[in-house]
Amino acid sequence: MALQPSLRPLLIAGGPDAPHTLDIFLDYVCPFSQKLSVAIDTIVKPLVERKGKYEGKIKIIFRNQVQPWHGSSTFTHEAGLAVARVTPEKFWPFSLQLLQRQEEYYDIPTSALTPVQIRDKLASLYAETGVSNDKVEAFRELLKLKSTPNGGVSVTDDLKYTIKFSRQNGVHVSPSVLWDGILANEISSSWGEVEWTQFLAQKVAV
Repeated sequence: MALQPSLRPLLIAGGPDAPHTLDIFLDYVCPFSQKLSVAIDTIVKPLVERKGKYEGKIKIIFRNQVQPWHGSSTFTHEAGLAVARVTPEKFWPFSLQLLQRQEEYYDIPTSALTPVQIRDKLASLYAETGVSNDKVEAFRELLKLKSTPNGGVSVTDDLKYTIKFSRQNGVHVSPSVLWDGILANEISSSWGEVEWTQFLAQKVAV
């Protein structure tokens, strides 16, 4: 599937020329997305990466799936996109960390926080990945509101791209998964090694 150049870090495993594509649509504050992210990281990625069974055959693309009924969802996805800009290699590790700590960004814990405070909290989480202070500051700059009253932040255009991509592909909730561009509704966040192994064995044709 297509991926604009600025979002190349969202290709979290495999090479861009791999013939098969697994698009995973995750929301950072969705508990089922968190479950799926663990399976992707511990079961699927090792099969796709160097010396894995499907090396050179599958690429995995993270798709930011904002769910607006969760108040902080937009802010968390802005943070992920900012990390992709500042330290591309940290995008997936940060995403996993944010998914593991997602309860801190649920509706009630963030209900009394301003957008600025939520972004500050996300900057502190980014700092925990071991990046330098100048990287954290660059991250903060990307999440500062622009001078126009309704102009968003510096990663707003990237966020718009991800939302448009979901809408045109009929993806409305997370987690959702596309296999070679088609919704794979059979995939569940509860899948383990057996289910993923069987699925890939059936689907990988080259």
